[in-house]
Amino acid sequence: MTKKVLIVGGVAGGASAAARLRRLDEKAQIILFERDDYISFANCGLPYYIGETIKEREKLLVQTPADMKARFNIDVRIHSEVVGIDTEKKMVTVRSKDQGIYEESYDALVLSPGAQALRPNIPGIDSSKIFTLRNIPDTDRVKAYVDQKGTNSAIVIGGGFVGVEMAENLIERGLKVTLVEAAPHILAPFDSDMVVMAEKELVENGVDLILGDGVKAFKEVGSKIEVRLSSEKMVTADLVILAIGVAPDTAFLKDSGIGLGSKSHIVVDERMQTNVKDVYAVGDAIEVVDFITGEKTAVPLAGPANKQGRIAADNIAGLNSIYKGTQGTSILKVFSLTAASTGANERSLKKANLPYRVVYVHPVAHASYYPAALQLTLKLIFSDEGQVLGAQGIGYDGVDKRIDVIAAVIRLKGTVDDLAELELAYAPPFSSAKDPVNMAGFLAQNVLAGRTHVVAWKDLELSTLKDSILLDVRTEEEYNNGHLPGSINIPLDSLRDRMDELDRNKQIIEYCQVGLRGYVADRILSQSGYNVLNVTGGYKTAMIQEFHPQTICSENQQSSQEPVGVDTPKGHFDKSIDACGLCCPGPLMQVKAAMDPLKQGQILKIVASDPGFYEDIKAWSKRTNNQLIDVAKVGGVITAFIKKGALNDSVKQESGATSLKDNKTMVVFSGDLDKAIAAFIIANGAASMGKKVTMFFTFWGLNILRKHEKVNTEKGFMDKMFSMMMPRGSKRLKLSNMNMLGMGGKMIRKVMKDKNVSSLEELIQAAMSNGVEVVACQMSMDVMGLKQEELLDGVKIGGVGYYLGEAEDSNVNLFI
Repeated sequence: MTKKVLIVGGVAGGASAAARLRRLDEKAQIILFERDDYISFANCGLPYYIGETIKEREKLLVQTPADMKARFNIDVRIHSEVVGIDTEKKMVTVRSKDQGIYEESYDALVLSPGAQALRPNIPGIDSSKIFTLRNIPDTDRVKAYVDQKGTNSAIVIGGGFVGVEMAENLIERGLKVTLVEAAPHILAPFDSDMVVMAEKELVENGVDLILGDGVKAFKEVGSKIEVRLSSEKMVTADLVILAIGVAPDTAFLKDSGIGLGSKSHIVVDERMQTNVKDVYAVGDAIEVVDFITGEKTAVPLAGPANKQGRIAADNIAGLNSIYKGTQGTSILKVFSLTAASTGANERSLKKANLPYRVVYVHPVAHASYYPAALQLTLKLIFSDEGQVLGAQGIGYDGVDKRIDVIAAVIRLKGTVDDLAELELAYAPPFSSAKDPVNMAGFLAQNVLAGRTHVVAWKDLELSTLKDSILLDVRTEEEYNNGHLPGSINIPLDSLRDRMDELDRNKQIIEYCQVGLRGYVADRILSQSGYNVLNVTGGYKTAMIQEFHPQTICSENQQSSQEPVGVDTPKGHFDKSIDACGLCCPGPLMQVKAAMDPLKQGQILKIVASDPGFYEDIKAWSKRTNNQLIDVAKVGGVITAFIKKGALNDSVKQESGATSLKDNKTMVVFSGDLDKAIAAFIIANGAASMGKKVTMFFTFWGLNILRKHEKVNTEKGFMDKMFSMMMPRGSKRLKLSNMNMLGMGGKMIRKVMKDKNVSSLEELIQAAMSNGVEVVACQMSMDVMGLKQEELLDGVKIGGVGYYLGEAEDSNVNLFI
């Protein structure tokens, strides 16, 4: 007897079920209903068509009704919506554009209705300037609007996969983009200690990222749309993309007797069958089992939907196929960065009350001696028994295959021993003899065996740090280029000889750059009787967690200096160095060391990641009479080409070079009230004489520039500790002598007022109004945990290279 199978929904799961069923049963009558115009389209490619990475619209159409009929003999009925199901009579009710309302019987039914974009009941939500993105018609509307002349800005609401992909693609179209996420972080599958890298990438590519702030209302204002946030902040743009999530499209199943979960997802068993015999369901509309925790959940991903469609078809055809759960393996592109995850994250494990351990590794994607070896970050989560529970990876190269390998191990119920033992493909351009997956397995083995005693930096309590010794085992140069506050430095190679400098009665919390040297230090110290904790992932992981969106300028930086080496082919160089990961002044030190042995006219290429290097290298090149041929920032990496040799006379003349040096600079190191007053009196005096004055504030001097009111910012606990210990603003500064518990400061302020001398606050305002350049040292801000928004308005941020450039044109340079 011929079996009649109806399939509701023609995308992903529905189309897969139809094709698989036909391959298994040539005689079955298969009817596929789709309420829209298109079936089996590439919904994951929609943002990239809007961004014009995918140029041709037809490439989004994987199959057409005619294709499905010709190849699989499937009756595809588009513009046909199933609006009701009578499971007793095995009958569906269809509303068709061409045939009106009619009924169709079935022997087996597959439900693949998908999900619809959430549109919460927010004032102004019905504006024509607010768009969602779920299908081809949605895509056509968004692209047409973006293509219009005068569309220059967009607000993306929601930091999930679609929201992030839309933000990137709108930036690629040249729009100014603001991304608003109500949660503390974007991309829910990633833990906060990992996702900050993706957030940093967004910001560095020009996305204005607003976290922890939901939408309160929308309002059209002229040709714009205004978004009021929960914080009362207002954001305005030409259009809004609403990407806050999806809900199962199952309203038509009401009163059908088909079981629904607490959030209206269709409940199915492992054979994809509902509670009603011969009725199956697949895709975004169903409730699935979490492969790791065993809990009920919903995971709207294309991969699982296609597999579920195949399994439903198998069971209709009499094969006993089962679905073992969803582990949520996913990946996305964030500009130049790749972010991928699989299995459980820390939040889901805590919710399920499952114990776990975590390690981080920062290997390079392929052999370090082979060109373009870029670092990636892997986070591995595993149980006390060694079972792999989850993994997250972020980097510029090689992330996808590492997460795929770990995903396979998870699916096979593998352990960290399996990760360590895997024999993976190796050649220098592709990997290392010890693949990053192996390295993660090795570290996890050492943790479980007690050979290393790891702790995550985010899990350390302030009280623990106060009662411990924080030990940096990197080289002295690395330490000087940046270290965790309060740490002491004993390089690993000197540790055996100098360990007696450490108090054996205190816990030693030690770290290196990425964790490997920290492991060796752990072995040395623990076998010598010390109580040791090794910060997993090292300094790199700790510093990643200190990033907050407001700390990075969101403007796309382009070279402000015209190339001067016009006779030199672009991209040509004689020597290259990689200073990525070094903090100021590390990259400049690397530049000087590399330039010294070069001959006149030779070109140095340097790649660096320190944000201040973009401006520093311009000043350094000018002051050292070297030609900055080009400098550009792409994906958070700054690349500069410098030609050794004096600038020619015409260039000097064009750039305004002059031998007259009559500017004034001062370094303000102290945060004492009396010294701050003196500094600003001198600055105002010089400015009144028409001189250019630059004040460079570093370390304790930064407290002078802090706002008086408290500014709420996200900080690590070490940064918070510094903030509590330091005075907030000029009104809380102490005298260097005769402070007398603060009475001295009050007395000098009264004397100044009585004698009609401007207060420090008035002096600061006058200086900035008179054009005095007030610059805060970026490196000191990082070390002391200060954020730009905590400083007075008008304060510039610069590095040592910027200061030295100003000092070169000065005939007075003071240190206060």
